[in-house]
Amino acid sequence: MRKRFGYILAACCFTLLLAGCGSSPSAADSSRKEITAAAETAAAAAGSTETAAPSESAASSGSTGETAAEAAETEGTGSGTLETIPETVLYDADGITITALKLSDDSIWGKGIDLLLENDSKKNITVQCNYLVVDNYMISNLALSSDVAAGKKSNDTLYLSSADLEAAGIRTITDIDVSLNIIDPDTYETLKKTDEVQIKTSASGTAEEPDMSDGTELFNKDGVKIVGRYVDEDSFWGAGVELYIENSSGKNVTIQCDNMSINDFMVTPYFSCDVMNGRKAISTITIMSSDLEDNNITSVDKVEVNFNIIDPDTYETLESSGPVSFSTR
Repeated sequence: MRKRFGYILAACCFTLLLAGCGSSPSAADSSRKEITAAAETAAAAAGSTETAAPSESAASSGSTGETAAEAAETEGTGSGTLETIPETVLYDADGITITALKLSDDSIWGKGIDLLLENDSKKNITVQCNYLVVDNYMISNLALSSDVAAGKKSNDTLYLSSADLEAAGIRTITDIDVSLNIIDPDTYETLKKTDEVQIKTSASGTAEEPDMSDGTELFNKDGVKIVGRYVDEDSFWGAGVELYIENSSGKNVTIQCDNMSINDFMVTPYFSCDVMNGRKAISTITIMSSDLEDNNITSVDKVEVNFNIIDPDTYETLESSGPVSFSTR
């Protein structure tokens, strides 16, 4: 059963508040400030973290991410024609069949995958998205939560965050990888996390992946790299620090942060980003406007933050960066 519009809107707002693999402002935003100082971490004393100065291209001509996005737009990688997909079975076991039927484009929610959910089991289920990857970037899904009673069917849509696609420079969708959660609606117990299934669109193999890694390296250890791209001082919630994250560690990770200060005043960061092994993400640390106002912060000049690399299954902290400091211009 499709949830009410108000429920979906509330869920989307909550997702944005957490800023988990969240949206990013336009590259043309005049309030954007480049992260310029190389990171200095407490862990560096033990030789555990490598840092790098800003790239020459970022220092001399601004964000190369803008250039890639502009180039993609100039070259017309997206013609405005909606990509198509073959009908693809995402899960078929225990009397439950979930099929991706087609790509659709909603005037409000943007592009999505139309799903047919068939429940021939003897129990009611709820289907949600475990994670979603588009063209190798982690993408937020907009509030898929579909209830299917025993013996019934349902049509629903797994929407792809337009803001996340834009942030990653994705104008043409070539490949989609998806994993779903099947949940008991009474106990909220996860009955099954489905295997990842890849859906190749009609544009598969035609678009080049833009390089969004320009900026200042803040953390790089054991295959997890975090790059600070810029600070937006006029984001929807207050201020945001946009990060590029790359995970080649051999395991899935969740990245969070704490002990954050701006201009030496402590603030509360809202940030949690899941990055599957071999995948990338563009995500934003959000600082609420109330925190900025309470500390009379009118310009984000100096930032210090601690990154925590977490196992998403056990919640064990695998690595902590120690304090990472950077400035803006």
